[in-house]
Amino acid sequence: MQEASIQGVLKVILIILLIYYGLKVLTRLFGPLLFRYVTKKAGEKFQQQFEQYQQPQQSPEGEVTIDKKPNRKSSNKDVGEYIDYEEID
Repeated sequence: MQEASIQGVLKVILIILLIYYGLKVLTRLFGPLLFRYVTKKAGEKFQQQFEQYQQPQQSPEGEVTIDKKPNRKSSNKDVGEYIDYEEID
């Protein structure tokens, strides 16, 4: 059975602390740049979708189109038979 030495434990703790503080410093340096890049890309995507939606459908002059919802008749055949009941005290 092997036992951990004090030096080995201290090395592991020191490595963990260095990685933690290193990542903390890197996020402070590159976090705003990354955030700016992500927001810029999201804005471009939103702008493209907005422009796509705003462009009216081009139809030849004089052509008339009528858009209406299709009639959907719903049937209650799948529901089953309705049975009236009374409460008995």
